[in-house]
Amino acid sequence: MKLFTTLLLVLFGFFSSENYSEKIPWRAPDQLTWADFQGVPEGNSSYVASTNSGLSFSYSYSERNGERIFEYTIQSNFYPKLSWYRPEAASEYILKHEQTHFDISELHARIFRKRMEEFNFSDNRKEEIRRIYETIETERKIMQDRYDAESDHSKNEVGEHVWRNFVAAQLKAYDAWR
Repeated sequence: MKLFTTLLLVLFGFFSSENYSEKIPWRAPDQLTWADFQGVPEGNSSYVASTNSGLSFSYSYSERNGERIFEYTIQSNFYPKLSWYRPEAASEYILKHEQTHFDISELHARIFRKRMEEFNFSDNRKEEIRRIYETIETERKIMQDRYDAESDHSKNEVGEHVWRNFVAAQLKAYDAWR
C-alpha cells in the first residue's frame, strides 16, 4: 500500500490552542449538561451562557492494489474550556438554547459529509476540500447568528421554539449523513 497523502486538518482556526484539544463530539441522544461548561464567563458579557462548538475534519488519500482510496472523517465538537455559564442565572431552558447551538454545528457536519460524498473531486482535492469547508463554515456561522437574532438569545420564546423545531427537523432530514 502506497500512501500518497495523509492530511489532518482541524478546521477551526486555533490549531495549537490547548483549549481546543479537549472536546466533546456530538452524539445522539447525549445532551449537554452544565458540567460540560468549564470556561470562565466573560466579565462584561450580559449573556447567561456561551457555547463554543465547531467542526473538525481529517482525510487520507492512498492507493491499495492499484485502486485510489479517499477516506475522510468529519465531526462536530463542543469545546468545554471555551464554553461557560453563570450558575446563578442558569436554567434548563437556557441549556436547551445552548444545546441547539451545538446541534447547529452537528447539522453543518452532516451537510459537509453530504457535499463531500456528492462532490466529484479532481487532482486538486486539497483546494476543493478547503473551498467546501469554507462555504460550510460560513453557512454555519450565519445560521448561528440568525438563531441568536431570531430567538433574541433565547428571550423570544416563540422564536426559540421555532428554531429548536427547525434544527431538529433538519437533523432528521440529514440523518443519512450522521
